[in-house]
Amino acid sequence: MNLARDRTFGLLFLVMFTIAAGNTALQSVLPALGRSLGVPDSAVAAAFSVSAILWTLVAPFWANRSDRHGRRNMVLLGQMGLTASLFFCGLFLAAGINGWIAPATAFAFFVGARMLYGGFGSAAPPAVQAIVAARTSRDERTKALTLLGSAFGLGTILGPAIAPYLVVGDLWRGGPTIGLAGPALIFSGASLVMVFTVARFLPRDVDAPLSHGAVTSYPSIGGQASGASVTAATAPKIEPIGYLDPRVRAWMVCGLILGHAQAMAGQVIGFLIIDRLGVPPIEAIQATGLVLMMGAGSALLAQWGIIPLLNLNPRQLMLIGLSLSALGSFATGNASSLYGIATGYALATLGFGFSRPGFTAGSSLAVGQAAQGSVAGKVTSVNGAAFILGPSIGVALYGVWRPLPYFTAAAALVLLILYGWFSLRPSSGPEASPEQ
Repeated sequence: MNLARDRTFGLLFLVMFTIAAGNTALQSVLPALGRSLGVPDSAVAAAFSVSAILWTLVAPFWANRSDRHGRRNMVLLGQMGLTASLFFCGLFLAAGINGWIAPATAFAFFVGARMLYGGFGSAAPPAVQAIVAARTSRDERTKALTLLGSAFGLGTILGPAIAPYLVVGDLWRGGPTIGLAGPALIFSGASLVMVFTVARFLPRDVDAPLSHGAVTSYPSIGGQASGASVTAATAPKIEPIGYLDPRVRAWMVCGLILGHAQAMAGQVIGFLIIDRLGVPPIEAIQATGLVLMMGAGSALLAQWGIIPLLNLNPRQLMLIGLSLSALGSFATGNASSLYGIATGYALATLGFGFSRPGFTAGSSLAVGQAAQGSVAGKVTSVNGAAFILGPSIGVALYGVWRPLPYFTAAAALVLLILYGWFSLRPSSGPEASPEQ
């Protein structure tokens, strides 16, 4: 790569990082925001789910549109969508905090602002991937796209880590209180800087129609990049396959259940910290950020450090990951201290760091080369579906009994271990067929 290309790649990396960090920073303070405004926990889950639904539904539209209307324009649209969403989220939250509008009204407008992110923020990742794919050789492409995908992982670590320090007080003595709206407003400013940076420095020649961008899974706390978008972006001619195709059916079942378990665990962790530690919501922000940072870091540790050293096949990755996640989920549900919650959650997400790549790799190896794009789309949609329903299920179970989401996740994962033991194959190879 020459210097100009390196600068372009670095800029695109920052775009992906900003999208993930801004979204997960806001997710990390949502439980405290909901409790401070007095809205039901289920409304907090709905705010998360609505955004994920829109991302999942609209992302394929933007991926196709970028081929016809220019990738640079789609990158700008996605970054502007993030900026507008964060700004209006912060504005409406500040209005509710200061009593300018009713808390329920403030949160309703907040949900509407989140829809801007789901609807327009999803325009950037497929366009970014297509730009990188078009500017790299086949030998460079997988490595470059994998590195690009790691920006989401870094964003899910640093977003929750930075958010507690952005909870500010009055703008001036006697002025309006910003409080928990701070992370949204400050990240919107950082995103606005990225809008101008992209407009100024992203070359116009990136619109050359040489490669198609793949849909990227919704960026969420602990939801590290699966690699499916890399497979889709580098895949040749597509052979369509279904979710119930015998080659991939067991992998799809495992991916759907483990994804819901992860979404449930991540969504209610902030509520668990507030209730178990018995602290006011605003005082729980730093502890929540610490726990989420440890969780995302442990997932990256598995994917960047441990997995490359062990040379495990997808079935082994899945079974080891499910075992660790089941144990970690049970420990989190039983924990009564910050140390116990952080340790249990880190162990659970360490396991998800094993099983998610196992799900992606196992699904990919189960089919031939012509079906790689199709199976990558299925993996991405399964990952997204988990973060549509998982948060609401987790909050509903939490309302019944605080440890219940974690005990339910642990029980489901243990059953999935038994299912996977008999149903998953180590590798079906590149020549796999439906009859195998």
